[in-house]
Amino acid sequence: MALLGGGGYAEYVSVREELLMPVPNNLTFCQAAAIPEAWLTAFQLLVFIAQVKEGEVVLVHAGASGVGTAAVQLVRLFGAVPIVTAGSQEKLQVAEKLGAAAGYNYKEESFVQGVRDFTGGKGVNVILDCIGGCNWEKNVNSLAVDGRWVLYGTMGGRALEGDLLGKLLSKRGHLLCSLLRSRSLEYKADLVKAFADRALPCFSAQPATLRPVIDSTFKLGEIAEAHRHMEANRNIGKIVITVTPQSEETR
Repeated sequence: MALLGGGGYAEYVSVREELLMPVPNNLTFCQAAAIPEAWLTAFQLLVFIAQVKEGEVVLVHAGASGVGTAAVQLVRLFGAVPIVTAGSQEKLQVAEKLGAAAGYNYKEESFVQGVRDFTGGKGVNVILDCIGGCNWEKNVNSLAVDGRWVLYGTMGGRALEGDLLGKLLSKRGHLLCSLLRSRSLEYKADLVKAFADRALPCFSAQPATLRPVIDSTFKLGEIAEAHRHMEANRNIGKIVITVTPQSEETR
């Protein structure tokens, strides 16, 4: 399995050997396909960017997404405490089964109040945020003093209005922005090696302490349906595209 710069909708790809990882023996190709992009993104955000520490509280937005389900498990692996937001009770339940200590349905309640209650008013040490604009004030209000707000997506918009800088300054907060796809080969190679050394063995441990979460699989000819499923925000975990009939269950 490999970290690709793009072109994943293909039967064959060429990839630099530095970006390859062995598939754990107990996983199918379908399960392996759900690992590189999502798990390396989550690992990068937590380890390389946020430098999460044992005992810290980490708020993961979209906690039932591919990156979210990976992040919840990695936060637990690193000895920190994950809490999540999601848009349905079903998604929150999945995140909690994976190790989330608390979850908040952003459609029905204020996650800011939930964070305050959970942390005794201190706020979270780290926020993993793929939402962006519409959440900025809630994020700052949820952040602990000296906390790190890691932005890696803008699904909720890029424009904002208000006193972001003043509020962030009052918390001595760190706004850290990161993308993976545009990184150099050297950076990606270092990331793949760090993940392979620290996290990959946990997928094949007995019992496994990490596992990929797959929402559904679609054949390559069903790609439009797969995109509609994703755009409807119904998925919990990764959507996997299978290219050959055998790719789901065999290696």
